Amino acid sequence: MSLDSITQNIDDSVSDFFDPVASAVGDVVFYTVTVFGAELPLIVAWLAIAGLVFTCWFGLVQARRFKLALDVVRGKYDEPDAPGEVSHFQALTAAVSGTVGLGNIAGVAVAVSVGGAGATFWMIVCGLLGMASKFVEVTLGVKYRDVHADGTVSGGPMHYLPKGLAERFGRGGAKLGKVLAVLAAILILFFGLFGGNLFQTNQSYAQIASTFGGEDGFMASSSGAILFGVLVAVLVGLVLLGGIRSIASVTSRLVPAMGIMYVLACLTVILVNVTSVPHAIGEVFSGAFNPQGVAGGILGALIVGFQRAAFSNEAGIGSAPIAHSAVKTKHPASEGLVALLEPFIDTVIVCTMTALTIVIADPASWGEAREGAGIGGVTITSDAFATVMPWFPHLLTVAVLLFAFSTILTWGYYGLKAWTYLFGRSRTSETIFKSVWSVFVVAGALLSLDSLISLADSALFLLAVVNIVGLYLLAPVVKRELNSFLEFVRRRKSGEAADARPEEAEVPATKSL
Repeated sequence: MSLDSITQNIDDSVSDFFDPVASAVGDVVFYTVTVFGAELPLIVAWLAIAGLVFTCWFGLVQARRFKLALDVVRGKYDEPDAPGEVSHFQALTAAVSGTVGLGNIAGVAVAVSVGGAGATFWMIVCGLLGMASKFVEVTLGVKYRDVHADGTVSGGPMHYLPKGLAERFGRGGAKLGKVLAVLAAILILFFGLFGGNLFQTNQSYAQIASTFGGEDGFMASSSGAILFGVLVAVLVGLVLLGGIRSIASVTSRLVPAMGIMYVLACLTVILVNVTSVPHAIGEVFSGAFNPQGVAGGILGALIVGFQRAAFSNEAGIGSAPIAHSAVKTKHPASEGLVALLEPFIDTVIVCTMTALTIVIADPASWGEAREGAGIGGVTITSDAFATVMPWFPHLLTVAVLLFAFSTILTWGYYGLKAWTYLFGRSRTSETIFKSVWSVFVVAGALLSLDSLISLADSALFLLAVVNIVGLYLLAPVVKRELNSFLEFVRRRKSGEAADARPEEAEVPATKSL
C-alpha cells in the first residue's frame, strides 16, 4: 500500500469519526439568527459588542491613546529593571505573527466576494472596535502573569481568569476562575495543534506544490510532502527550543519583512491603477450603506465584514495575551496599549490593503465569485496581483510560507503555555509537547483532517465566550491599571520620580517556581 493511500485512509477515517462531532459543535458555536434577511452568527455579535462596550467604557482608548501606544513601542517609557523576557516591539510582533496570515489573504477575498466592496468598510469598523478588546485582555494578561524563578514568564486567560476573579470576588470567584482557566487551556491547546499547526502546514504545502510543478511535480508526491514537513518541523523545533526570546527574535524580523513585502505589492497594484482609486473608494463607501446584490443589504455587508475581521484579528479570543505577557514592564496597561495596535495592523492596514487591491484590480475571478460561481479565496487575491505582476503567484507563495511559519511558531508558544498549565512546567513535560508539535507539523504536509480543523475553529471561538465573560468582570481592574500608567507617564514627562507604581506594594508580580 502506498503512502498516499495510507494518508487518504487516515483522512477518511478521521473525517468519518469526527464529522458529526464537528458539525454538531459548529452548529452551536456558529449559531446564526436571521436579521432582515441576513444570517448573523451570534459569536460575531458577541465579539463586536464586546469591542463596542470596551470602546465606550475606556473612552475611545484606541483613538485617544494611539500616539502613546506608538511611544511605548518605540521604547520611550522602558524601564531597564522591569521583569519580563522581551521588549514591547518584540511582544507585539510575536502576537501579530499569530494573527496576520492566510485570513488576511484568502479571508478578505471571501469577504468582498460575499459582502461586496462595502464589506471592507465594516471590516475596518470591526478592527477599530477590536482594538479596545485587545487592550483589555492584554492588560490583564500582564497584570496576572507568573514570573518564574528562571526569569521566564507564563500568562494568558488560564492565569488572569482564576487570579483576577479570586481577587475581585473571593472564594466563589476563585472556583469560577479555575473552571474557566482549565477550559481556556484545553481550547487553546486544541486549536493550536490543529488550526495553528496542522492547517498552516497543510495550506503552505499546498501552495508550494501548486506553484512548483503542480500535480505532476516532485513536491506533489508523498516524498515531497515528507521532505517539506520534516524541513519545517526542524526549523520550528529549533526556534521553539529557544522559548519566547527566540520566537520574538525571529518574528521581530520576519513580521515586519513579510508585512512590508505584502503591503508594497498591494501599493504597486494600486499605484498602477491610480486613476481607479477614487472609484474604488467610492465603491467601498457606497457598498457599505447601499450594497447591490448582497443578501441582507446593508446588514449583510456589515455581518460579512465583521465576521472576517473578527476571525482575522482574534480580538477578545484570549490568545494574544500569552505572547504579550512576556514583555518587560512594570505597568500592565503599557502593554495593553501596545496590543491595541495589533488589530490596527492586522485588519485596518493589511486586510484593507488586500481588499482595495482586489476592488481596484477587479480580476475576472472576483466578478465570477460575486455572481455565485464559487468563492476563490486566495485565488482571487493572486489574480488581482497578477493583473500587474504575472509572476506574483511565486511571491505569494513566499508570503504564504512566511505567514504560515510565523503562525506555527506563535501558536507553538501558546500551545506550550496551555500544555504546561494543564500538565506541569517541567523539562519532560515541555519536551513531550515540542515533540508532539513537531509530529503535527510533518502530519500537516500529509494529512488534511478537515473535520478536526473545523472543530478547532469552533474551539477557538468558544474560547471567546469563556474569555470575554472574564473581561467584563475584570474591566474595573483594567481601568485602575490604565490610570496608574497614565500617572507614570505624567511623572516621567514632568521629570518627577516615577520608579514605582502606587499599588505595587499591595499586588506584586506573582512569582512561581
